[in-house]
Amino acid sequence: MDYRDTKGRIFDIQRFSVHDGPGIRTIVFLKGCVLRCRWCCNPESQKYEIETMTVQGRKKVIGRDVSVWEVMETVVKDRPYYRRSGGGLTLSGGESLLQPEFAASLLRASKESGINTALESTACAPFENISKLLPWLDTYLLDIKHMNADRHREFTGKSNELILENAKRIAGTGFGELVIRVPVIPGFNDTKKEIEDIADFACKLPGVKKMHLLPYHRLGQDKYAGLGRKYELDGVLPPAGKHMEMLKKAAEDKAGIICQIGG
Repeated sequence: MDYRDTKGRIFDIQRFSVHDGPGIRTIVFLKGCVLRCRWCCNPESQKYEIETMTVQGRKKVIGRDVSVWEVMETVVKDRPYYRRSGGGLTLSGGESLLQPEFAASLLRASKESGINTALESTACAPFENISKLLPWLDTYLLDIKHMNADRHREFTGKSNELILENAKRIAGTGFGELVIRVPVIPGFNDTKKEIEDIADFACKLPGVKKMHLLPYHRLGQDKYAGLGRKYELDGVLPPAGKHMEMLKKAAEDKAGIICQIGG
């Protein structure tokens, strides 16, 4: 079988994005995630099963099964923009590592088409799943949410030991560029000490030079109502710009790492 016949489950494809990797990108969102982060802006990504969500008063089916061929038909349309901007394909979710064969095949098809690749991931999966993707990956955008295992479990449903161990193993392969990303969530990890701890961990990973601080936002809040679910952070406000600048400086001063706000 041609690897491009491999099928997987996605819930969206977003073109002309300037986030989640360099340049102009096409982001493919895969279904399924092992974490249940309280602030997740894509709650429709968490279950692998195809769901129905109410969007602007209408029922919408979330999730569809597609082949690599079908996805690449959309991805290659914007090849001129990738070339001019240094952009390409980014896999996001959910967590792409829950569909390793499909994710690896998408990345391979992109690389064989001369298109840059990136992965936005929590790395909360067996390392063998990760190793399938690394040969076809240019940039790994890896979320480190907290250094305390109990705190991590309280807000995401899972401990962080596997994530931190995988971060070390990924960095040790020297595969390409590993960027550490931190969703900054008020009441969870938005203190100077918590960000410094993550920065200290990041700077000790071989080859890691960049860290992104992603300010909490409420753009996905309405989706919870559409899924008949409660939004756990109702009433929590996004961090102020001045506070984000303070955290950025703290990370840079602590670890000497290049830090930016936003990704």
